[in-house]
Amino acid sequence: MRRRFGPPPPDGGPRLQRPDPTGPRSGRPTLPTAPTEIVQTPSGVRLEQLITGVGDPVTVFGHGLGGDIAGTRPLGSAVAGRRVFFHFRGHGRSDAPVGPWSFGDLASDLRAVADRTSATRAFGVSMGAAALARLLSESPGRFERVVFYLPAPLDGTRSPAAETRLERLLAAVESGEAAAIAAAVEAEMPPSVRNTPTGWSFLRQRVEQLQRDGLSPELTTLWHEPAVADESALRAFQGRALVIGCVGDEVHPAAGAERLAALLPEADLHVYDHPAVLWNNRRELRERVSAFLND
Repeated sequence: MRRRFGPPPPDGGPRLQRPDPTGPRSGRPTLPTAPTEIVQTPSGVRLEQLITGVGDPVTVFGHGLGGDIAGTRPLGSAVAGRRVFFHFRGHGRSDAPVGPWSFGDLASDLRAVADRTSATRAFGVSMGAAALARLLSESPGRFERVVFYLPAPLDGTRSPAAETRLERLLAAVESGEAAAIAAAVEAEMPPSVRNTPTGWSFLRQRVEQLQRDGLSPELTTLWHEPAVADESALRAFQGRALVIGCVGDEVHPAAGAERLAALLPEADLHVYDHPAVLWNNRRELRERVSAFLND
């Protein structure tokens, strides 16, 4: 299988063994990441996953484009039962098979993890939300409850801002330079949190993860066709849905969340009045998600 920009070491260790004076400095080391495992899927693609919590119900979480398990975990911190976080193909230590890829492939990744853990609920962020929509269009009865957070467009179109962000991030990861990766990641952070202890901690963790694991260039092939070919198929969804959007996000227009909510028969829609929801409304967002999934 083709790997991302240079294969990571077998043990998942850092790409750069030398200290990098250009990297971000938070004044203290980042906390160690939780231990994950590699699982085999029916498609043959091995995926990295992390399970937290105990008991039922089981909720599977799918991250966004270029995202990771660590960035998705805060969204499920108050959700009851077991929480299953994983890396889609091309992210983290998951495999990156030869492309092109489609959202059908991502839906297959999501389904495999959900089936392995008997998940009855699902949460998707951006790209992960589009993958979840694809899965529901194929199997409308697969989940009882679902959450779509800042869903990516389902029709295969992407804004220039989204294209630019991905190109910048992939180029930075390919360079292997901490400063370049930090600049690409920081550009996606709201100005209010840059140069703050919280911002530096997040930035350092993301730089370390991307240097260690890389990011697959095959991700650019995902939008060669719509995420969901027949959006009307979503009307057959048999469970309950929560769709979360926000105003002012150039990558995730509120109109996309509104359209998705209109397609799902039992959907609650909430649109925040400003972007950077996870940074600016973390507690309220966490409470909204957990109240819906724990009900």
